[in-house]
Amino acid sequence: MNKKEIDSSPDADQSNTTCQSVDELQSQGINVQDINKLKATGICTILAVSQTTRRNLLKIKGLSEAKVEKLKEAAAKMLPPTFATAAEIGLRRECCVMITTGSKTVDAMLGGGSLKDEIACFAQPNPAR
Repeated sequence: MNKKEIDSSPDADQSNTTCQSVDELQSQGINVQDINKLKATGICTILAVSQTTRRNLLKIKGLSEAKVEKLKEAAAKMLPPTFATAAEIGLRRECCVMITTGSKTVDAMLGGGSLKDEIACFAQPNPAR
């Protein structure tokens, strides 16, 4: 399957949702204050909303069970189908913002840098003592 075939697939308009901001949930009727609460706790993408458990969402001050259920439903509507080929996932990740590490060598090893909103830890082995 080539890029042109994937772009013309029925869910091509949903292909960018893995990196979409939670701000896009407004189009599904989610309140701005609720979106700000999600951002304040570090939930910044639609995928993160989908992957966060209901239990953890309920721990956020001001989110009731009804609001959490509405958030989960809205995120599920905006996400693509759960199964995707590697080529499709590769195309989706093209929309993600890459941040340079400051080292051309490390950026090359990581395929262009580190993804925005991704935590990376680099360590070297401890010298023999």
